[in-house]
Amino acid sequence: MKIVFNLTLIFFYILFSNTGFAQKSVTEKADETFQAGGYFLAIDQYKQAYGKTKDKVIRAQIVYNVAVCYRKINNYRQAEIWFRKAIKKNHTNPLMYLYYADALKINQKYEEAIENYEKYSKLVPDDPQGEHGVESCKLAQEWEANPTRYKVENMAYFNSRQSDFSPAYARDGYDVIFFTSSREEATGNEIQNVTGESFCDIFYSREDRKGKWSIPLPLGENINTKDDEGMPSLNNKGNILYFTRCAANDEEKFGCQIYSANKQGVDWAVPKAITVGSDTSVVAHPSISKDELTLYFTANLKGGKGGKDIWRIKRESAAGEWGKPENLGSDINTPGDEMFPYIHADGTLYFSSNYHLGMGGLDIFFAIPQNDGSWLVENMKYPINSPADDFGIIFEGEKERGYFSSNRDGGRGSDDIYQFSLPPMEFSLIGRVINEYDEKVISNANVKLIGSDGSTLEQVSEEDGTFHFTLKPNTDYRIITRKGGFLAGKGKETTKGLDISKEFRTDIFMSPDNVSIELEIFYDLGKWDLRPESLIALEDLVETLNDNPNITIELGSHTDYRSSSEYNRELSQKRAQSVVDFLIDYGIDEDRLSSKGYGEDQPKVVDMKTARKYDFLKEGDVLTEQFINSLPTEEQREKANQINRRTEFRVTGTDYVPKIKRRN
Repeated sequence: MKIVFNLTLIFFYILFSNTGFAQKSVTEKADETFQAGGYFLAIDQYKQAYGKTKDKVIRAQIVYNVAVCYRKINNYRQAEIWFRKAIKKNHTNPLMYLYYADALKINQKYEEAIENYEKYSKLVPDDPQGEHGVESCKLAQEWEANPTRYKVENMAYFNSRQSDFSPAYARDGYDVIFFTSSREEATGNEIQNVTGESFCDIFYSREDRKGKWSIPLPLGENINTKDDEGMPSLNNKGNILYFTRCAANDEEKFGCQIYSANKQGVDWAVPKAITVGSDTSVVAHPSISKDELTLYFTANLKGGKGGKDIWRIKRESAAGEWGKPENLGSDINTPGDEMFPYIHADGTLYFSSNYHLGMGGLDIFFAIPQNDGSWLVENMKYPINSPADDFGIIFEGEKERGYFSSNRDGGRGSDDIYQFSLPPMEFSLIGRVINEYDEKVISNANVKLIGSDGSTLEQVSEEDGTFHFTLKPNTDYRIITRKGGFLAGKGKETTKGLDISKEFRTDIFMSPDNVSIELEIFYDLGKWDLRPESLIALEDLVETLNDNPNITIELGSHTDYRSSSEYNRELSQKRAQSVVDFLIDYGIDEDRLSSKGYGEDQPKVVDMKTARKYDFLKEGDVLTEQFINSLPTEEQREKANQINRRTEFRVTGTDYVPKIKRRN
């Protein structure tokens, strides 16, 4: 099993917080190492102490402390194993259920994680972390099942078998990358007790014209020392570097500060510390704004919201003095850790958090500033985020691509640098033009695509009736088809509201202009008033007439054979005329319309669609009185009479010249 060490904790798990373990002499050495932040070394010391005592309480505490150490260095495979052991040994600290659940979640064992979050909630009902954990497990599964459009790729050019993380663009050309690494070429060659890896340095790599990145090289000795250096951020010109340096004293306790250095020829000048907080404070992860007047950073300063918070300092000019630190508030900062800020050129703040609802350890979030001074915070979801730690994101200017860091499975080392990009959304329309009467394809039909953005495209349907268009995002489209001998066909599609690529498929039906077309018009028994449910069909008919301005039509109404022939002709004439009156009220020229009441004289001839709908009929049947009376059931006879009761329109001419309508 791959053992994963996350070197970034040297910058944020610096000062020991009380774990509540007993201070026994057998664990005294390990406890001191733990308190100094030497979690990697403390693991071996605790394991050695375990064999020196038979006391069950002390042994349970040791197992728990080992689990906490693995948690601190982000080795969640081992953390899961050791928290499970602590639970079996009846350790009393309820946090072991929370931490065990965290490890299970990061290891993608969501159902087990939910069970242990619920156990923790029962033991500590006032702590929302249990409920948050349950919700985050559900979100993680949902996001994995429905990923965003971002594409993520491991950057083999940059990554080593050690930790590589926190990239930064070195200039506007985006062809030079600075990043943090503990690889063998780093200046500090001692092994850290915190992580078991070397101390970090800042490296850089340059992209050539063919898109190939050079072998990473360390910055000069003014920047890289025997201490830890990392988390670079540069101004747009690339001539001022901000970074973090953490210096160790004899007790292995660390204080971190932000430094700035000016470009000096091909090298960098001696950096100067930006004083924020005390010598033992954790002040790290700088990100300079585009105008160079605001510096965002991570710190554990007094007045924070919890663990590590994101703060900022401002100045009046690029050469001015920095002001007092300002906490970004509870929209951003939580009782957990918020780190690795990156301020986008558009003012959006990107950061990582292990408390806001996310998928695993650290998740990347973006926060949009609001007019009232608040922030709107959202998770970047999968695949930018994963069940592991994801952090240190940067963007290539205004483009939706760049780099971030992660210790997810499948990487080359501990922390790796990943490239991400958001491919443009692609929308296409594939359609067919079909004869509505016999469902055969129609070739050589003119197909016009009209977009709400004012665009218009035209094609001719192929021999198989097909047509193809490329669509734009956030656009409504109308499709209109025309061909001699047919009424115009039409359809609609929209790409508005879509955040994933899509291929649309549609069939556009065209009715021949030499057949009668039935309308879904409804009347009460013995009446000719149009019922409200007829409105849809009537409005469609208005659109058909507007789409085909040169046709004239006859509205024909039919009844069944019941009642007298004279009565049926009179009733059907009134019904047909009611449709004509409606169309005139809707602005259709009266000269284009005629009405005819056929009564029972023209029984329905069953077409393909009717035969499909009614299994007791076949295409070509004529629904005469004799035929209907021959049907075996009353239900079938009633349905046949109902089919005969219909209103249709047929084209009577195709050379009508529309009148010029003048305004009053």
